[in-house]
Amino acid sequence: MPRLVIGFIPYIAVSIVHVGALAVGSDAIAGPTKFALMPLLAFAVVWGIRGTRWTAATTLLVAAIALSWLGDGAGTFFPFAPEVPMMLLCFGLAHVCYILLFWRVLAVRPVPAWSLVFTVWWGVLLAVLWPSIGALLVPVALYGFVLGGTAVAASRCRPVVLWGGVFFLISDSVLAFRLFVPDAMPDWTSPLVMLTYTLGQGLIAAGAVVSLRADARTQAAVTT
Repeated sequence: MPRLVIGFIPYIAVSIVHVGALAVGSDAIAGPTKFALMPLLAFAVVWGIRGTRWTAATTLLVAAIALSWLGDGAGTFFPFAPEVPMMLLCFGLAHVCYILLFWRVLAVRPVPAWSLVFTVWWGVLLAVLWPSIGALLVPVALYGFVLGGTAVAASRCRPVVLWGGVFFLISDSVLAFRLFVPDAMPDWTSPLVMLTYTLGQGLIAAGAVVSLRADARTQAAVTT
């Protein structure tokens, strides 16, 4: 079995359990499994890059995952601060790491014209949620900007990373409605948020590991 697949098995398994727990309303399982997701994804990355040199790109990838973990548990890690602003801050910084990684290291093409749809998405989402956001308008707008920026930067990368960025975008779009217009969102959107989130993060990490290993092989071939 390929090394990459082996490393991702724990993350995939816990993701399935977590989403399933949300679907059946089992908070006792959903809570701990949520906290385990990003550490397991970081393990998958470290496992996948074994045998290659640790680079700035690897640091950006692991930092994005670590910041996502802090965002997942913002209410627990930062009990002294409002949960939603801290969540936006942690995930916003994670997206900055992803943007730098995609733009500077993983890009294989110029920005495609169709990626402008992500800009339209940001404008429409902000306009729809505006009346419900209140005092969080500025941080939500800034977060939407970097979230859309991640999707645009991902459009320059290989398909696996691109789809990861798209699923991440879908996840946070649904989450935004659950946070600010909860009465309009049915219960099944809770597992949908985490299904698309775990898919997005997993695809980004897998695509990045494959690209980083390919770059390492290329550099090794050039120097020999």
